[in-house]
Amino acid sequence: MADITASMVKELRETTGAGMMDCKSALTETGGDMEQAVDWLRTKGLAKAAKKSGRVAAEGLVGAVASGLSGALVEVNSETDFVARNEQFQKTVTAVAETALAAGGDIDKLLAAPFPGSSKSVQEYVTELVGSIGENLTVRRTAVITVSDGAVAAYTHAAVAPGLGKIGVLVGLESTGDKAKLAELGKQIAMHIAATNPLSLSKDDLDPTVVERERNVLIAEARESGRPDNIIEKMVEGRIRKFYEEVVLLSQAFVINPDLTVEKAVAEAEGDIGAPIKVVGFVRFGLGEGIEKEESDFAAEVAAAARG
Repeated sequence: MADITASMVKELRETTGAGMMDCKSALTETGGDMEQAVDWLRTKGLAKAAKKSGRVAAEGLVGAVASGLSGALVEVNSETDFVARNEQFQKTVTAVAETALAAGGDIDKLLAAPFPGSSKSVQEYVTELVGSIGENLTVRRTAVITVSDGAVAAYTHAAVAPGLGKIGVLVGLESTGDKAKLAELGKQIAMHIAATNPLSLSKDDLDPTVVERERNVLIAEARESGRPDNIIEKMVEGRIRKFYEEVVLLSQAFVINPDLTVEKAVAEAEGDIGAPIKVVGFVRFGLGEGIEKEESDFAAEVAAAARG
């Protein structure tokens, strides 16, 4: 049996981009033959995954699941929208979302968790899937909401399958009232959040730096009018109130009934549900938000394809 040295492992890792332990296994399995080791990694999908890992993955799906008093969101990215219609990919995202319920919003814990029905971790399973699907895949982020008593509602917008879409939302409602009616209210609020993308639950939760930045912009705009400072102050305060109505969930006009704010709609629902209701939190994932996508023209894409 060939002696597998650290330099051999290093060389194979640099050639393929695969993990150190995978490179050591490949060399052991092939008796130290470098070319055969590369092929071994490729057959396992490991070298292929490494080569594709530099590509921007901003498409894919957001998975949402709610079970009892908890709900979870995950975003799993791919390179193209086409993959989102792949049944194997959809089943994978669903399984990752279900696994995320126990991960508590910790991405590292989720990636290390066993993938359902497999001896592999979530990370290992997704890495192997890269080889069969042929695109870079990334479990980008996860979030969990849990309530002590009440309901967590999950909603996906632009859904391609149950619990899978381009936007995913979780809403946590605490109440001792009718759970079925509470869940329905939660779904309506989740749909509202998908449409309006609020920055915070309440005014108190809004990042002070966001408010200060908005205030400074409004002051600068108001000064252009040439009005005195006392008038400018009143103008700015009025516009700040309007800003809250636009970005704070409880202050927004409810899309289901724009005559009410979300806060008033929740208060009105208490009579039907039979108990006080508290919105304890929400999470919204929009697919690919915050990812800087590569821009290329058609000619460049054709040239790249011609080069292989």
